[in-house]
Amino acid sequence: MGCAGWKLFWLFCLLSTFLQYGAVRVTVRESTVEVVRGDSATLPCSFFTLMPLFRLSIIWTLTPISDPDSPIQVIVYDHGQVIESPSFIGRVGFVGMPWNADIILNETRTSDAGVYRCVVNNPPETGDHGIGELSLTVLAPPSLPVCLWEGDTDAAGNVRLSCVVVEGFPTPQMIWEKLEPEQITLPVNMDGGVTGSVQIANVSAQTSGLYRCSVSNPLGTQHCYVNLSVYSPADHSPGILQGVMLSLTMALLLLALMVLALWLHRSAQESKWRNSNEDECYNEIKYTPSFIKRSFV
Repeated sequence: MGCAGWKLFWLFCLLSTFLQYGAVRVTVRESTVEVVRGDSATLPCSFFTLMPLFRLSIIWTLTPISDPDSPIQVIVYDHGQVIESPSFIGRVGFVGMPWNADIILNETRTSDAGVYRCVVNNPPETGDHGIGELSLTVLAPPSLPVCLWEGDTDAAGNVRLSCVVVEGFPTPQMIWEKLEPEQITLPVNMDGGVTGSVQIANVSAQTSGLYRCSVSNPLGTQHCYVNLSVYSPADHSPGILQGVMLSLTMALLLLALMVLALWLHRSAQESKWRNSNEDECYNEIKYTPSFIKRSFV
């Protein structure tokens, strides 16, 4: 067997071995892709195969950051047909098919962030599927926060101010400030990166005022406000004492007037009774024996 024959023989052996044990090789050119929410992102996935592409199969999946235990299918290329996942219809598509498995993702959302996996299979190659992974980071400005308050706004009560933001990446920073009568920065307690609260104990009239929560990241800043009014009743102790004293004085004066009225009434009754007795005495006729005698003469 000549030299050319041996080369053909070894080439045939190598090809047979590759067909038996070979596999598609997948290369991901970038391990991380960043995109601003609403923009488009290209996710690269290159592959190498010696077999014709008649039975080529490509599957893209996503493991979301928000739910890492529930991977979802993004798009599939199978025997020349493209199938899009319902949540990506109209937003995802292949670019450069069939020579590479790159996809483009349009109108990106924060829910699109996560780990994407590109799986390529091209029978009759019998080896393991070619797999490539990359991370997609979706940057977003903070959403409009919601400011809330709860607690007792009476004097000496306790109040809690809360600020809640739904979206934003990188995670927004939160600042609570009192704007009136002077600007004061308050210490913030963070709860899971989406809620920032401020505890105000033993509130007073000086606690009243306008409070602002600011949430910010490199893409923007948003604000919300709380107008807090603390009810602080005035000290009416001197007025109450004066009222009590006045009431007592009026009661004593009324009692004195009643006693005086009763005394005057009784004095009038006694005077009338004495006058009546004197009139009866003046009108009384005294019969003497001499008078009786003259009456019968």
